[in-house]
Amino acid sequence: MSPAPASRIDLGITGMTCTSCSARVERKLNKLEGVEASVNFATETAAVSYDAARTTPEELLDVIRATGYEGFLLGARGTDGTDGTNGTDANGSREAPSAAPSGADSDARDPRLPVSAALSAPVAALSMIPAWQFPLWQWVALALITPVYLWGGWPFHRAALTNLRHGAFTMDTLVSLGTTAAYGWSAWALFFGSAGRPGLVMHMSLSGHAQGQALYLETVGVVITFLLLGRRLEERAKGRSSEALRHLLSLGAKEATALRGGREERVPAAALRPGDRVVVRPGEQIPADGVVAEGRSAVDESMLTGESVPVEVGPGARVTGATLNSSGRLVVDVTRVGEESTLAQMGRLVAQAQAGKAPVQRLVDRIAQVFVPVVMAVSAATLAGHLLLGSGGAAEALTAAVAVLIIACPCALGLATPTALLAGTGRGAQLGLLIRGPEVLQSTKRIDTILLDKTGTVTTGRMRLRRVTPVGGFSPEEVLRLAAAVEAGSEHPIGRAIVAAHGSSAAGEEGEEATPEPARDFRATAGSGISARVGERAVSVGRPEGDLRAHPAVTAAQREGATAVAV
Repeated sequence: MSPAPASRIDLGITGMTCTSCSARVERKLNKLEGVEASVNFATETAAVSYDAARTTPEELLDVIRATGYEGFLLGARGTDGTDGTNGTDANGSREAPSAAPSGADSDARDPRLPVSAALSAPVAALSMIPAWQFPLWQWVALALITPVYLWGGWPFHRAALTNLRHGAFTMDTLVSLGTTAAYGWSAWALFFGSAGRPGLVMHMSLSGHAQGQALYLETVGVVITFLLLGRRLEERAKGRSSEALRHLLSLGAKEATALRGGREERVPAAALRPGDRVVVRPGEQIPADGVVAEGRSAVDESMLTGESVPVEVGPGARVTGATLNSSGRLVVDVTRVGEESTLAQMGRLVAQAQAGKAPVQRLVDRIAQVFVPVVMAVSAATLAGHLLLGSGGAAEALTAAVAVLIIACPCALGLATPTALLAGTGRGAQLGLLIRGPEVLQSTKRIDTILLDKTGTVTTGRMRLRRVTPVGGFSPEEVLRLAAAVEAGSEHPIGRAIVAAHGSSAAGEEGEEATPEPARDFRATAGSGISARVGERAVSVGRPEGDLRAHPAVTAAQREGATAVAV
């Protein structure tokens, strides 16, 4: 009897502050029978494969909550990989991807960083510059640093306490322990030692504070402020990296012209269903994947394939949602909508790549699991060693122990790899490059040969007029002038290239760029070209027909890989 196929689900997780947190959640989820989970700290998501006969999504969320974090459903996928989420339109685009509130936005609204910086700056200056130390300055420093320690550092203390209740130690544990030790020592020295006396002068030395009743209030403020700044920068980096995916998912058309009962009706693209028939006029986006039923046109598929030249389509041709109809009127029978559309599948591939883990990232996660306990042990050994050996007394022992706790926070260790992956997959999506998984990026170091076959991949993607070959007594300037007049309002890449070439040549002769002559009586023939009247002349611009196909200029252009246009 074959095993039941696994279901897949994406979960959002809030409250994680470091890779130790994500590693612990992943470890707890993988302990469930039939569950394979990958938790990504940078994206705050978990990709879970589970046996629906043994485990439910609610049980997965209960495990996350029992670990000390909040979880919520992002979307479920069947065994074929199709997404079961709602909130998408006919081509799979979303107003906003299902996710928690943007960390970058919420962090930008948090006043902890600016307030902590404003309160810590004068304390740091007073502690380092003896000339500024007025009588009882140390009590003012305590008053300024106390809200920084309690309120500014609360995210670290809260996370450390939460993890402690679950028997875990994370990067926040190091921060909370270090700042608490420094603040506690300073408060004890002020209230019960001699550091609270008037006229205290504190000097800085290469080995730290001078001997005596030293204070470490500036250490508390500076450490908390810089770690808050680091968190702010991390959230911004993650937000920028995910923006490309949100942009990709929003590319689709929001409205469509449906044919219902023989009449055209404007409807939301999200209301389309397979079997519907839609009308797509020149310049409009195709609202959903489908098959052309009537009409001929050129479709710009650059957002999908990177190809800058529109593709000619006619009855029976397949078209993709979110691509642009360039010239003729099309009637399209809808075949795929929502999460089954090509655009949605592209977005899903990028999202899965961002949520996955490269082999090097899994190695980093394993290191992070044991890093925090090791650092705490080293800090305790440092404190004990200084006290037992009697080198410098309690003040120096505390300084060394706190330094080990503070400087050992390996935030970059856990964030560098996933953030680079986010940036790479996001930027790739913007450029039309879909990266199917994180292991792809890591394996690129072994690539020694790259084959490219798409126009626009190694070029600018914009066509350029190479030369004009006149026949019948016309000059090159006259041919270009007439062609530019006809193509002046065209969105076709060839038309834009002709107009740009005319503008450049006019600027070279007269010093300023001239606009093409006005034309009238336009008529576009799908798949052939466009015609109009310029002055008293009837001018057509399009692909060579009849005997012109064998003209030496046309065959020469074809040999060079160029596109020949007849005027």
